[in-house]
Amino acid sequence: MAGKRYYVYVYIDPRNFEEFYYGKGTGDRMRAHLTDTADTEKAKRIRAIKKAGLQPLIRVVARDLTEDQALLVEKTLIWKLGRTLANVASGHFAHNFRPHLTLHQELPGFDFDHGVYFFNIGESKNWIRSWDRCHKHGFICAGHGAKYADAIKGLKRDDIFTAFVSGKRYVGVGRLTQATPPIGQVVINGTPLLAVCPEEGLDADDPIQTEWACTIDWIRGVPRSLAKWKPKSGLFSPRSVRAALDNQPLTVSFIEREFEIPDLMGLAGRRVDSETHES
Repeated sequence: MAGKRYYVYVYIDPRNFEEFYYGKGTGDRMRAHLTDTADTEKAKRIRAIKKAGLQPLIRVVARDLTEDQALLVEKTLIWKLGRTLANVASGHFAHNFRPHLTLHQELPGFDFDHGVYFFNIGESKNWIRSWDRCHKHGFICAGHGAKYADAIKGLKRDDIFTAFVSGKRYVGVGRLTQATPPIGQVVINGTPLLAVCPEEGLDADDPIQTEWACTIDWIRGVPRSLAKWKPKSGLFSPRSVRAALDNQPLTVSFIEREFEIPDLMGLAGRRVDSETHES
């Protein structure tokens, strides 16, 4: 079976039948650890077993694998029993696996992804919403109807978005620092938002019509007069309040260039992990 020469093996302590080491290899690799004299947990465990007049049980868990298949099987087993193993490193594919002791919480990249979004500030003719106030005080808001409220409530803490003003176009890039209570509950730097921006408080006592707000750390922002746009260039300008930029490479490149951001998608916290391994 060409290319499928690898197997995954396990070392078992015969004193309590506890699995304590997983590895992958070809040929007689699985027996190489029996003469290991290094100062590792694995070698110490083997020496303790021998001192008791026994030998570790060595069993093949999976066979006839490619090297990549063997690495993935090995990593899966290490992840499942990682806290009780003598493996000194987390193995290849470590960045694909959830960290231990995190099942009680939702993790970005596993249970959800931080997004990179288009967000229309939604300036109105009566200036209930204003880019100038959003930029100055560090917030965005939407509401006065379930359609608009649901759009902003779909944002999560640490999401990245590009701020858009209809008729003026792109005006900023921000990261959400809090999402998303009714605007009457929002506090910025110890002061209720409606104390400094009462204009956004219209219908704040109405659970249906109220605005909903997110606090923002602005990464870049420009005055309305310096909004970024290029006519007839195919830049993304949907009619929705919020839309993902995942499939908008032209617009992403435009934002990166105009706002001097080297990696817009990277701001959302995409992981780059090194891989370490011992077999």
